[in-house]
Amino acid sequence: MNGLSGLRRSRAIAAITLVGAAALVMVGCSGGGTSNPTDTGNGGGSTELTLKLGSLMPETGSLAFLGPPQEAGVGLAVQEINDAKAGITVDYTAADEGDTDTKAYETSISKLRSAGITAMVGAAASGVTKLILDGNISAGILTVSASNTSPDFTDWPNKDHLYFRTAPSDLLQGEVLGNLLAQDKKKSLGVIFQNDAYGNGLYQAIKSTFEASGGKVVANASFNVGDSQFDAQVATIKAANPDSVAIITFDQFKTIGPLLVNAGIPAKDFYMVDGNLSDYGKSFPVSLEGAQGTKPGPALADDFTQRLQTYWTGKGNKQITDFTYAGEAYDAAVLIALSALEAQSTDGAKMGAKMQEVSGGSGNGTECTSFADCAKLIKDGKTPAYHGYSGMSKFDDKDDPQGAVIGIYKYDANNAPQRTN
Repeated sequence: MNGLSGLRRSRAIAAITLVGAAALVMVGCSGGGTSNPTDTGNGGGSTELTLKLGSLMPETGSLAFLGPPQEAGVGLAVQEINDAKAGITVDYTAADEGDTDTKAYETSISKLRSAGITAMVGAAASGVTKLILDGNISAGILTVSASNTSPDFTDWPNKDHLYFRTAPSDLLQGEVLGNLLAQDKKKSLGVIFQNDAYGNGLYQAIKSTFEASGGKVVANASFNVGDSQFDAQVATIKAANPDSVAIITFDQFKTIGPLLVNAGIPAKDFYMVDGNLSDYGKSFPVSLEGAQGTKPGPALADDFTQRLQTYWTGKGNKQITDFTYAGEAYDAAVLIALSALEAQSTDGAKMGAKMQEVSGGSGNGTECTSFADCAKLIKDGKTPAYHGYSGMSKFDDKDDPQGAVIGIYKYDANNAPQRTN
């Protein structure tokens, strides 16, 4: 199996930074026209661009808790891009992804393509992206996911650079979780996972790392997205009597977690992942205190989360309680807009050709940390290297992030995950 080269399995398992495209080897979320440019009066022959941007996020379905932070991230970025008045205006349309069971994405993606988008942030779920990506590529739509983690996307046919992601492959998260299990001196592991691109990829990554460290997966049980009964899976894990359980799900955990606890498996032996690492609150039927989990992304600055809250609640929404992939979604929108400015075009392929460069993944760009500052560099004839909130967002030659920071969390007495690194 292709794996990670140059990574040391060490005590410092919380953060993985890969330098250079060769450091990460992975095995596996409209029409293509430009806008009608008009002179901005800024000199240098610059043009005013109008970018039709869509997003496909889970407002409903089994991953709905990821909808608000990602929509807020994209929406805040669009607001700040437009406020910068830097030669590009974003015309933004959001649509519901649902999941592979509800299939809301089928209606939504048709709506977005009919609206003439040339770029899109989404989908959130790897399984949904697999179903819509080839159609987007054929339509010339630049697609950037903030949370696709399936290893399969690393080698997806993408010769025109029309697919990127600001989240890392599950090979990274799986390695961190596998090393966490080893550090906790766990010897036997049971795994419950959903049978899709996300679940299978993450399961294999965890299993490979854990068994390489001397542990053994003694039981595994899969289920299909849309299933609502999990007694058989829990019984399979209980019968093997493992000293730890990895649970790779979306919101199915709300049923599976209590079933495991009621079967006599303590929550302190749970190891969770980004798809279910949520704040479950005191109303949850069992205590999750001591359970641990991982999800990609560095700790977010208070200023950023405050800006997100102000934007989101200003639209009449409830406060965000979980910021998973908010930074990645924000960065995706900013990078798309910068690539349009650098290309002086909103054509999907022309933007895609500039994405690696404006991310700092190629060339000798000048580092910048906001859209406004990066746009000014472009106006001054320089190349930006955007460093945003998602950590190592520089794209490699496979259009993947060159590295990542993986956070480790532990649940407190209020059933809320607290970062421990």
